[in-house]
Amino acid sequence: SAKQARQNLRIAPTYLPGHPDKLLANYRTSGGFETVLVSRERTYSSSFLSLRQVPGDLRALVKKGQLGYQRETVAGTHFLVVGGPSKGAQLYFFFSEEGLRHELALLRNILLIGGGLLVLLAALAGAVLAREALRPVAQASNAAHSLAEGLLETRLPVEGQDEFGAWAQAFNEMAAALETKIEALSAAQARERRFTADVAHELRTPLTGLVGEASLLAEHLEQLPPESRRPAELLISDVGRLRALVEELMEISRLDAGVESVREERVDLGTLIRALLRARGWEERVRLDGGEAAVMSDPRRLERILANLIGNALEHGGGGVTVHLGQDFVEVADHGPGIAPEHLPHLFERFYKADPSRSGRGSGLGLAIAQENARLLGGEIGVESDPRRGSRFTLRL
Repeated sequence: SAKQARQNLRIAPTYLPGHPDKLLANYRTSGGFETVLVSRERTYSSSFLSLRQVPGDLRALVKKGQLGYQRETVAGTHFLVVGGPSKGAQLYFFFSEEGLRHELALLRNILLIGGGLLVLLAALAGAVLAREALRPVAQASNAAHSLAEGLLETRLPVEGQDEFGAWAQAFNEMAAALETKIEALSAAQARERRFTADVAHELRTPLTGLVGEASLLAEHLEQLPPESRRPAELLISDVGRLRALVEELMEISRLDAGVESVREERVDLGTLIRALLRARGWEERVRLDGGEAAVMSDPRRLERILANLIGNALEHGGGGVTVHLGQDFVEVADHGPGIAPEHLPHLFERFYKADPSRSGRGSGLGLAIAQENARLLGGEIGVESDPRRGSRFTLRL
């Protein structure tokens, strides 16, 4: 948009000040934007838009002779308004943000189709190129894992002009385009939930093929030469992690869509938690106290929420974990190093990790899913943390 605006401003002196109508006609042939022109105290427009729709701060900036931009909503449509001076006139260009979303959707479809074709090509050529293929596949797996962790600057080394070189180049182009589009989309207006649902849905079919190939590779792992076995094990592990991530994405997209139903029944919290600890082998590591409590709720969702909170406490708490039962709440407390205050407001955001340097295997979605399930049950999860006493998560029902 900024590049187009600068080009428009370079054209303007050819027509101004004498022919503003011809200038607007020239802009209309380019398409993709609307124009408001102020010249000699008169206002000209290529559409229903007028100077009233131009933000006051932007008008003041342009009057000072500077180029600027600002976002504005007109009649329910979101615009990026770019303004600048030209030969005594002020020009304002309205770019619709619908174009950006369309380009992102088109890019997503191209990447998904291209990724599916690359997976198919790798499967057909795998028998012949297995030994050589493992190295770039391992690199691609690590790079995909890095992208899944949010490291959008990840790139693959391009080596040679063969299929894998083209694959690396395509991956790098995909990563660069994805990084640019996500940054632009975040600056305009976040569409995280819809994007997550689309990706999770579209990844199911190619992921099924990946899981099948990884299972086949695992069955023949012992037949591989020693130098190839470790990369193959890493590939199998990362495919499993990708599968778990996609399953979490599918669950959170179902929660977003409002299609998840609650099946309420009388639940004895003490009995449910003891069964949960016994099933996961946590009985010796978790202390349960408090009186008996019964609620009307969905036992499956309650178990998933509590398993996430207790599992997190065991993994990061660094000591004993206590679960306290109340009449309308369950509290999970640990005695670990606690959580820094600046992280507490963001713990339930999707993909957020309080310590990005951790090598944990989590996707950053567990607490977000737990909070969504809690709200679906009419409750909420709160958190308190003290570096001297550890962290305490409370599920209020």
